[in-house]
Amino acid sequence: MQNAALHKTKPDASNHCKIPFEENKEASGFHDIIGQSRKMREVFDLVQKVADCDSTILLNGETGTGKGMVARAIHQRSKRRNKPFISINCGAIPENLLESELFGHVRGAFTGATSSKQGKFELADSGTILLDEIGDMSSDLQVKVLKVLEEGEFEQVGGAKTIKVDVRIIAATHRDLSEEVQKGNFREDLYYRLYVIPLMLPSLRDRRSDIPFLISHFMEQSNRKNDRSIHKITEEALGMMMGYAWPGNVRELKNMMERLVVLKGSGEISAQDLPSEIKSTHKYEPSTTIEISDEGICLNSAVTEFEKALILQSLEKTKWVKNKAAKLLHLNRTTLVEKIKRHHLQPCNA
Repeated sequence: MQNAALHKTKPDASNHCKIPFEENKEASGFHDIIGQSRKMREVFDLVQKVADCDSTILLNGETGTGKGMVARAIHQRSKRRNKPFISINCGAIPENLLESELFGHVRGAFTGATSSKQGKFELADSGTILLDEIGDMSSDLQVKVLKVLEEGEFEQVGGAKTIKVDVRIIAATHRDLSEEVQKGNFREDLYYRLYVIPLMLPSLRDRRSDIPFLISHFMEQSNRKNDRSIHKITEEALGMMMGYAWPGNVRELKNMMERLVVLKGSGEISAQDLPSEIKSTHKYEPSTTIEISDEGICLNSAVTEFEKALILQSLEKTKWVKNKAAKLLHLNRTTLVEKIKRHHLQPCNA
């Protein structure tokens, strides 16, 4: 763990954080997306490579991983940056209204349509449209989106006129669309039209080294927003927060930091200030890397700790589904269960 408490502008970078917070934002070139971990740098690199082209992008990741922010970053670095960026959550709008939201409607198209209305595709002409949670879209609407992708045209609800648009489509989903295709829930032809450049966003538990940077950023942000003066978080509290699984990912961490800052008001955030689900977690141990000091090392102990760390990582990666974790480690399930018992491992929320 870190040797000192985390202060609000620059977390101690001795172990977890290789780049101080402010420098990290400049180094990545992404002022609104915080991260210096290997997985986030891979995301940054891919965004830089694809931003200036017009290829369709499919963003995949758990809820709260920042798919909308990455889509906006792609737009802001593209040749369309001075044109509209339109985002629509396909899972948050009732199906009978989503078609009108996407494609617009003419006056009298349905009850309540007292005037014509432009849809999101038309509003995004020459720019970028983000179809968030596209996996929740009905099959009928999928056909119409496919037509826009293939021909760049559509008709409004109740209209006969064909409208042509030049729009870049970025789709996002938390679902496994290939699995949805197999289930018959998502059109295969649309899937392959979207799956030109796939970009997987890592969960927060898969990039724990970014947590101190995010805490620092959200702490400072919440201080400004709520007129508070929290200046640091203790090492013990930081360790617990880094050990927590964060099922809601960055969004959950952001909301948690605002809650802590508002309720505490001033001074420092300690372990006692954390909610019970975080206090019950094991303190995070940052690395499986082992170095031999001048005094030597106990090989058996080192191997045991390394094995424990790998087993825990596989379990967290598979959300504690032991069959899947055993496959990742090339072990029999019974062997894995024995090792879990031997190391006294349990989920963070157990």
